[in-house]
Amino acid sequence: MTSSKLARVCGVDPKTVDRWLANPSREPHARHRTAASRALGEEEAVLWPSVQQLVKSGPDRELVQMYPYRSAAPATLWRQLIRGATRELTFAGYTNYFLWLEHANFGSLLRQKAAAGVRTRFILGEPGHPVTRQRELEEDVPLTLSTRIEVTLSELAKLRDTSIEARYETAHVSLSVFRFDDDMIVTPLLPGRIGHDAPMMHFRRSQDDGVFDRFACHIEDLWAKGRDVWTGPVTEVVDHAQA
Repeated sequence: MTSSKLARVCGVDPKTVDRWLANPSREPHARHRTAASRALGEEEAVLWPSVQQLVKSGPDRELVQMYPYRSAAPATLWRQLIRGATRELTFAGYTNYFLWLEHANFGSLLRQKAAAGVRTRFILGEPGHPVTRQRELEEDVPLTLSTRIEVTLSELAKLRDTSIEARYETAHVSLSVFRFDDDMIVTPLLPGRIGHDAPMMHFRRSQDDGVFDRFACHIEDLWAKGRDVWTGPVTEVVDHAQA
């Protein structure tokens, strides 16, 4: 994007944008930062890290950005976090279905990461489990949780020749946590709402026993209690239309 085009989007003179570029420590007004981040598809804290450093000084300094809806986050955010991970990728969403839906060639990207030595894990809800069925009744949508989980399982089955791991757990039915090394996305699911309607928080680790570490412990607890999706009996999926 040219500086003149960005200037038009932000409602400022092109020379103002040139000054932003010439001096990275120069902080635009809040409304201009918001307009620029939307136009560029990037978070303010990434474009102007000093803004976060100045504002965040307490226990909440690990919060990079908060969105009222998961769908309100920049389309590039998830891809950047996944591509940037060099050690760990953990997807503790109840279905993780949207990852394949919203990201082209997601399976190929996962295969590349696994081949590069990135530990990659999925924690899924169990199709047909009573907890899953109760949440399905609350959501009341045609594409049920069980169906979405089954789609994810079919995609993961194509990656069984890699080091990617997957386990069933149901304790995160109302809280999805996704880890990308020292970045994390957390979405608390509201009653009767589906994933893309959930509020979304982006955290970046900066201290011991902070918010990031608390959610990281939650992931590890889920993993420790989980059951490998490829071993043992799977709970029978109930057809609610016939039940």
